[in-house]
Parts: sequence; C-alpha cells; structure tokens
Amino acid sequence: MPVIGVLLRRAITRPTTATSLGLRISAIPVPRYFTTTTTTHDTNRTIAVVGGGAAGFYTASRILAKTNNVFVDIFERLPAPHGLVRYGVAPDHPEVKNCTNKFDSVASDPRVRLFANVSVGDTIPLDRLRNAYDGVVLAYGASKDRRLNIPGEDGSGDGKKQGVVSARRFVAWYNGYPEAQDLAPDLESFDRVVIVGHGNVALDCARILLSDPDVLAKTDITEAALRVLRKSRVRHVEMVGRRGPLQVSFTTKELREMTKIPGLQIVCDRELLNTQCDLGSEYLESRRPLKRMMELLLKHAVDKNDYIGDIGEKTFTLRFLMSPQEMLFDQKVDGQQVPQLLRFGVNRLEGPPESAKAISTNDTIDVPCSVALRSIGYKSTRITGAPFDDYRGVVPNIAGRVTVDQDLVPGLYVAGWLKRGPVGVIATTMQDAYRTADAVVMDLNSGVIGHNDLSFGDADRVMLEDIKNVCITNEKWKRLEKYEVEAGRELGKPREKVTEVGQMLAIARGQELEQEQ
Repeated sequence: MPVIGVLLRRAITRPTTATSLGLRISAIPVPRYFTTTTTTHDTNRTIAVVGGGAAGFYTASRILAKTNNVFVDIFERLPAPHGLVRYGVAPDHPEVKNCTNKFDSVASDPRVRLFANVSVGDTIPLDRLRNAYDGVVLAYGASKDRRLNIPGEDGSGDGKKQGVVSARRFVAWYNGYPEAQDLAPDLESFDRVVIVGHGNVALDCARILLSDPDVLAKTDITEAALRVLRKSRVRHVEMVGRRGPLQVSFTTKELREMTKIPGLQIVCDRELLNTQCDLGSEYLESRRPLKRMMELLLKHAVDKNDYIGDIGEKTFTLRFLMSPQEMLFDQKVDGQQVPQLLRFGVNRLEGPPESAKAISTNDTIDVPCSVALRSIGYKSTRITGAPFDDYRGVVPNIAGRVTVDQDLVPGLYVAGWLKRGPVGVIATTMQDAYRTADAVVMDLNSGVIGHNDLSFGDADRVMLEDIKNVCITNEKWKRLEKYEVEAGRELGKPREKVTEVGQMLAIARGQELEQEQ
C-alpha cells in the first residue's frame, strides 16, 4: 500500500445523523487509511471535487465564497482542465468561453489545488478520496453519447464506411480532444452530411461544416481539423428530427447564426411548419422564445418543393417527422454511387404540442450522405465506489446529496450533468453547482460532515503519495496554456491546442521547452 509511514487499514461506519431533509444517513462502511501517529484534528476542512469542468469549478468557487477555512482540491482526468468549455463549446463562440477567466481565478486561489492528469477510479480510487477529505463532490459530467441502435450504425463490415458517427466525437475532434483525433471524418467522397437530432450540438456541427474555413481559421479550431474542412466537398447538411418543428430543442441564437452564413439557403417543409404553428398557436403564445424562432424560420427558409438551388450554393435543410431505421452501404441513387444511405421511417404526430409523440408509419425516405452524425444526447458513466442510476444516467441524489435507496451517503455529493442529466447551458450548470455547494457548506456548518479521522496534513500526505508523480498542477497547466496561446498567435488565432497527451504532459512539465531551448 503506497503511503507514507506505517499504515493500518480498517473500516469505520460513519454515524447516523438526522438531516434537515428528514432523511437517514446511510451507514455505509468506508475504508479508512490512517497513520499510527496520534494527531489533533485541524480546524481546516477539505473538499475534493472530481471533474475539472464547469460544474467542478463553479462548485469550488461557491464553497470558497461561503467559507473561510475550507480547502478544495480539483481532480481532472485530462492534463488540461475546463472540460466541455475547452472541448465542447464551438470554436466560433469565444464569448461562451469567457467563463474560463472565472475558472482561472478559482484555480489561483491559495485554498485551491488543481490535480489534472489524475483519473479518479483509475489513478486513485474514489474511496481513497473519501478517506482523505471531509467531502467529495462528483462533477465529471457526461463523456458518452446515446446511440440510435440501428443496423449499420457501426459501419460496414469491411471497415471502409464509418456508419453513424457520434456528434459528440465530431465536436471533440475539431476542438482538439486528444481521444478523438483519430476520427478522420469522410468529407470528400460526397457533398451531403446528415445529422440526426434537433439540438444545439447538431446545429454547431452543421454550422462548422457549412462555414467558410477562412472564417474558422481565426478561431481556436485545430489546424488538423481545418485542413480537413478546407478539402471538404460538403455543400448540403440535412438535420433530421423524429418530431415536429414545435418540438425542436435548439435555440433562436443558434438558428439565427445559420441565417448569417454567406451563400447558405435554409430549406424546410413550410406547409408543415405553417400547419403546426396554426395548430399550436395557444402553445406558442405561452412560449414566446419558441414563437420567435418559428417566425425566424418562416422568414428565412424556402419550401423544399419550391427550392431550385444554384450550382455551388450551400443548403441547410431542416427535416421533421423522420426516425432513422438503418444505414445502408454501396447504394445507388439516381444512377449515382453513394458512400452511405441512411434510411428513415416517416412519422406522424399525435397529441398536443407539449407532449406530442412520433408515431411510425409505413413510409420510408432514403438520404444519401458521406457522413451521418447522431446528436441525440450525452450520457454519463458510473465510477467505482459511487451509486449510479443506469436508466436515468445520473448519480442518485437529493439536492446534490448522493443517496442509496433514499438514504444519504455522508460526505458524497454530485453536481452538473451527472446530477440532473445532460441538459442546459453553462449558466444552468453554474446555478446547479451553486446549489450543491450550498449543501456541502450547510453540512459542514451543521457537523454532518467534517469528522475525518485524519488530520489535514496526514490525509494530504496519504492521498498525494498516489498521484505526486503524475499530476499536473495549475502552475504546470498554465505553462501548457501559455505554449498554446503563443502557438496560436503565430497562426493569427486565440490558441492552437496541443492534441496529444504525451506532448501535453511534456510541455506542462517543461520538458518540451527545455528541448527547444
């Protein structure tokens, strides 16, 4: 057992205490690691946050603001923090990334330490953190995506056709996420891409595919992705949803951005759009943002039956009432060989707009494409040592306090998408993280947590022994960030992200810089 001093191991059952919520605290045995040296428990309290994205940093910032004697350590699996703000926000949305200024302020606080390149569950077990800290907040987000579960989704048998690619992975690819750099999307074999899903992530993908690469070159999109986009033959993107126009989940801001792309024509079924708006007039009156978005769509979109495109013109087509059934390969459309063909079943709507259901019909529509993206939602994964609701894809909780069968697990909390599901924007995550942080502070003040057997110093040494040789501190992360910003400046962009983990670690540790000097 790699810890300092002569260590013993025992299981201690945390005491059952009534909470303000009137719930029981689960008497779950948690292994304790402690030194044989007798120490006095410090007045300082320690909280570990698992996940260095928006939820993690906002949780830490709120705890700092509400306390004077609480120290927070943030653990991040990758060498670089900031999660989806770095790897998920579209490169042409730099204003959304301004929250990193807040994150930098948190990370530089003397009561905060960043431990990047540390995978909780692999590098260090969750139980080890629970032994060393008064409380642990799980905030590691949603790193997987939901599947269509249709034939051909995983590509052709010979491996030459990609099938349906995750939009999450496509976004990660052009944003420089290390584990997505082998994606190699086929944007040259055909002029059409299909996106399944009607959310903002789907719109981000469509916008990147249809934007002028020279415009994108001024953003922090990676140079590798930019080279692929410069060679792209894609002129048409079709975004398909299983329900109608009143059930879309993208927002007006993202749709308006599509109207501003030079040379791009928006296409949709205007008859369906008008009919649904008429039938749902009362519904739209109570949802003004949706009504404005429908008005924007009617203003800019031409009908699919009236559209006669000019040669070279780009189109963005919104399709409704279609559900994917299977991906076919090596098909011909109008005598032309196409790389892939995504077959959809045609639906009809049943029920009022707020709860309309897509009912399958016997009709089908085939859409040829070079790439098909699925954008139907993100999904969180379990971590060893914490309960997980596989059906909902969240850690079960009440007000951010983790539960097992409605019993509270003392000292264990959850925030962000892992807490409520992958919905909402960064501001939503901030408010959610604040509520979890308030629960942590309340429990510290009431004495529900804060009875760790180890002193702050002893617990710290035990925990650090496992990670001291691998972790990237805030100082080292800032060295990597400086490198990226300087590389970007030479290219006329905000930064050029390093996309290979080994190189990220070398630069962060100063090894790359020493070689260059």
